[in-house]
Amino acid sequence: MASGGSKTWSVFSLVAALGAAAMAKKAADATWKVATGKKPPENPADPDVEIWEAVGWAVISGVAVGVARMLAQRKAANYYAKSTGHLPPDLRKDGK
Repeated sequence: MASGGSKTWSVFSLVAALGAAAMAKKAADATWKVATGKKPPENPADPDVEIWEAVGWAVISGVAVGVARMLAQRKAANYYAKSTGHLPPDLRKDGK
């Protein structure tokens, strides 16, 4: 069973990741619209969406969301470490 600190970290990390992903999605949408003059594809798997649009959107949105989540989780881990004096349980090396 997870300890109290582990539960706190899990919630804290999840909230940070979800918030970052939402902001990254908005930024990717805006960037796509500026770059192409069109709204991003709603469903890139739709055969009516041109392949270049589907692949481009998958790359841009995937990278934006992935990087934003990673940065948010790093920031959350730093905050957790400053607050508790140690890294979150999932990030400790060799169980230290």
